[in-house]
Amino acid sequence: MPEIDMREPTFWVLTALASGRRHGYALISETSSLSQGRVNLKATTLYAALERLEKQGLVIADGDERVAGRLRRYFRLTDIGAQRLQQEAARMESNAQQARERLRLRPGTARGVIA
Repeated sequence: MPEIDMREPTFWVLTALASGRRHGYALISETSSLSQGRVNLKATTLYAALERLEKQGLVIADGDERVAGRLRRYFRLTDIGAQRLQQEAARMESNAQQARERLRLRPGTARGVIA
C-alpha cells in the first residue's frame, strides 16, 4: 500500500528532527523558521502530532530535562522516520520537476518564460 502524502507541518517537524533531538519549543520555533513562516504550530497541536508520529514509529521520545524550573521533553527522528522523510522529499522533488517541465512546455511562452 503506498504511503499517504505527508502534510506540510509533519514534513517540517521531521525535517527539524533530522539534524538532531529537539524539545517542543525548539520544534515550534524551527518549523516556523524552516517553513519561512508557513507553519506556526501551537504546543497542543505539536504534541498531538508528536504522539501520532511516535505511534507510527517515525519519532521517539528521547528524555526530559528541567531548565529554569520547566520540564523539556525531547524527541528524535527514528531510522524509519528518516527513511519516510527521504521518501517524501523525493516525492516532492519529482512533483516539482514535473510542474517545471509542464510550465516550460506551456503554449504561448517564450523559452519557458512565464508571464
